[in-house]
Order: sequence, then structure tokens, then C-alpha cells
Amino acid sequence: MDREGVGKVCLALPAATLDHPFGAGHDAYRVGGKMFVMVGERGGISFKVSDIAYEVLTESGHARPAPYMARNKWVNLPQIDDWADDELAEHLTIAHGIVAAGLTKKARAALGLT
Repeated sequence: MDREGVGKVCLALPAATLDHPFGAGHDAYRVGGKMFVMVGERGGISFKVSDIAYEVLTESGHARPAPYMARNKWVNLPQIDDWADDELAEHLTIAHGIVAAGLTKKARAALGLT
């Protein structure tokens, strides 16, 4: 998968948006104003995972703790194409679900995520 593929997967998710809070070279995908995926200008990707997935992925070396966000259970891949497309797409969808579930009931309802 490439940057464009990540965008297609993320923006196909309910109420997902794209912005560039860290400059034009960084893509931040959000749901309800909360980021769930970040693509860096050098081609790396970071995303939210569950506590268990964080332990499994980082301990196995399949991913590394995301800079600045590891304490929030985010992982990083140095290059988007480090994983198979379907595996990455599944993790991006899960990241969206984790972040959306953390929104208030009111916010989820306003976004049609109930």
C-alpha cells in the first residue's frame, strides 16, 4: 500500500476526515476530531492499536512504538509498504474503531456512529 491507498482506506471509514496539522507532508486521519492514523512526510505510518496488539506487535518486532505516542498505544511502521495491504487495512479499520469508541455518546451520535 502507498500513501494514496492509506487515504482511500481511511476516508472510506465512517466520519473519517483528513487534515495536515504538522505541515503539508503529514496526513492525519481523524474521527470526531481525534487522530487514528498519521502518515509522515518520509513515508512512515503510525496508528492506534489495542493494548494487546501493542504488546504483540512491538515485542515481535512487527512494528515499533510510535515516537511521542507510544504511551497511548500507537505503533509505527518506518514505511507504509512494510506490511501486506490487507493486513494494514485491517489495522487502520481497527484504529478507527478504537478511537471512535472513545468518543462521547453525543459525539458518536452526531457523527452517525451509534
